[in-house]
Amino acid sequence: MDVFSLNKDYTIIAVGWIITTVSLVKFIPKNKIREALVAFLVNQLITWVLGLTVVELGLIEYPVRLFPHANNTSFTFEYFIYPSMCAIFNVNYPKSKSRFGQFMYYFYYCTTFTIFEVIIEKNANLLKYIHWSWYITWITLLITFYMTRKFYVWFFRLNKDN
Repeated sequence: MDVFSLNKDYTIIAVGWIITTVSLVKFIPKNKIREALVAFLVNQLITWVLGLTVVELGLIEYPVRLFPHANNTSFTFEYFIYPSMCAIFNVNYPKSKSRFGQFMYYFYYCTTFTIFEVIIEKNANLLKYIHWSWYITWITLLITFYMTRKFYVWFFRLNKDN
């Protein structure tokens, strides 16, 4: 691996952190920070378990990553970018839309993430599919967004009743 390739990979990581941080500030209203934090932490829990499992089973590899000696998952994606986007997803969820509109909201988020992941997998050394494919990513994103959404709705409904 040459220096240019490493610089490119770390530049992508830095840009991901910057875009995600700006997105959090821009798309999470101040009155929904508490709700966003719940969605963020629940998604982190889910991705921590699933991310470690997928890497340990040898389905995906993250050759270049922050904290390479801590574990083999991508700290940037599993613990910051995806949970942050899940927080934004939940606080801006279109509750008043039809079921089709809500499905399209899921579809948009899953498809956007999958497209970025495929581009990164093909053009950088941050992610390598071993026994994995883009459609598995899309399905797992759909499931984890759904799980986080269900917990979010349950948690705040329970909290309102008390």
